[in-house]
Amino acid sequence: MGKGGGCVPSKKKVPSAVAAAAADSQSGSAPIAVEEESQDAEPNSANETTTSLPIAKLKIFVVFYSMYGHVESLARRMKKGVDGVDGVEGVLYRVPETLPNEVLEQMKAPPKDDGIPEITTAELAAADGFLFGFPTRYGCMAAQMKGFFDSTGQLWKEQKLAGKPAGFFVSTGTQGGGQETTAWTAITQLAHHGMLFVPIGYTFGAGMFKMDSIRGGTPYGAGVFAGDGTREPSETELAIAEHQGKYMAAVVKRLNVA
Repeated sequence: MGKGGGCVPSKKKVPSAVAAAAADSQSGSAPIAVEEESQDAEPNSANETTTSLPIAKLKIFVVFYSMYGHVESLARRMKKGVDGVDGVEGVLYRVPETLPNEVLEQMKAPPKDDGIPEITTAELAAADGFLFGFPTRYGCMAAQMKGFFDSTGQLWKEQKLAGKPAGFFVSTGTQGGGQETTAWTAITQLAHHGMLFVPIGYTFGAGMFKMDSIRGGTPYGAGVFAGDGTREPSETELAIAEHQGKYMAAVVKRLNVA
């Protein structure tokens, strides 16, 4: 229109709640309360209240197999690290046992904590990220964890895990027992699902370079030396596990920000 004939902008602007909620879900930021800004308020406007939508935390599933409790100790500390990052929650799960109770008794394996539930393959699809933990068997993951991965065929067929980040943490009996190869050989499981492998590298800092004590843990992920089964995880090994939890939580948050 000609000069002076333009439309006068309305002083009443009502943002779309649906659009705001959609933007929040993509950005990961807290919902912004929607209010009307108008001098010509309706008679009932004084009674209007602001509303906000609850924000669901991002979920990182800490899924592990542990026979003597070493991997479980790392898993618990890893959950602490995940939970320490705002907006992210770690959830502990164990994979099903494949050995009969009689064999476990002969191996002197302690009873499992009933407070940590067994996970089904279908439940994996609900996670935003994963931390998988397992002991080594000749440089590869234990059969219990391999059997669990082998049962994810339907998820693979439907590509339900594609694009989701995952990391590993391990337990070995000796220093040369496969701290790196156990994680390295497990990467194939992620590759076939189209998942993203997230190692910790040397982000733990100076603690990765100290040579004054025996410790597990590599650039691939946290680790513990179990020895004959009686050695407990050191504080350094647990600290690396907690760091890995925080690191993965930060990565998951970053990937979920539009």
